[in-house]
Amino acid sequence: MELIDSHCHLDLLQFDPDRLEVMERATAAGVRALINPSIDLNSCLRVLALADRHELVYAAVGIHPNDCDGFDSSWITTLQELASHDKVVAIGEIGLDYYWKRSSPEVQKRALRAQLELAADASLPVILHCRNGSDDSCVSDLLWEMAQLGPAIRTARGPDTIIGVWHAFSGHLEEAHAAYGLGLVLGMGGPVTYQNARRLHQIVPELDLDRLILETDAPYLAPHPHRGQRNEPGLVGLVAEKVAALVGMAPEDVAARTSATANRCFAL
Repeated sequence: MELIDSHCHLDLLQFDPDRLEVMERATAAGVRALINPSIDLNSCLRVLALADRHELVYAAVGIHPNDCDGFDSSWITTLQELASHDKVVAIGEIGLDYYWKRSSPEVQKRALRAQLELAADASLPVILHCRNGSDDSCVSDLLWEMAQLGPAIRTARGPDTIIGVWHAFSGHLEEAHAAYGLGLVLGMGGPVTYQNARRLHQIVPELDLDRLILETDAPYLAPHPHRGQRNEPGLVGLVAEKVAALVGMAPEDVAARTSATANRCFAL
């Protein structure tokens, strides 16, 4: 299989002991590209350094909603400069998180809007994070913000382009269709392989396979049978195999179609 891991965090300290070996295992497993999103300004620098050193690695720059406390316009100025790097293929990881609430929803929305505007100015897709709290308001708020500012990204990138990915999608079918309508694709990772992920198992066959991309979110959310261990990009093939089993296709075909969509999204 030829695979793309559309979301992993190789810059994190969990990979400090064996980062090069992790990338070698990914290459041996058929991973031909991986996207490493940032979570704050410091991680932007780490990710860009990785992308400079390794052909396999592409970068996304952005401020995660859990790291946007104190956000101001100077952060956008810095992100604008970083986004001009040749191997930056997206603005991310950005979005909303009402589960941890490390920043207020108002601050998160302000940071999200500024970064969506940056994506439009830079003609780059976005990598979106969304985690609900006690209700579904995070999803509804994210979809509303994308409906307001997503069209500017589509205008900048072209009417038939993908404007971004909803990372770690675990929502309802109606939310998937809302995302499609906004020009987004869905990221599917390790949780789809879990035996208790019944809702995901039910909706995956109903999803548009050409609007799906694969991810690991390494070092988190390792797929079965590695659940609870450190995840890494070389395990993304297990996600392809599970999706293939759910939709009744060969894993190689799922890998090819999802990789083609990731290539369209990120212009790799």
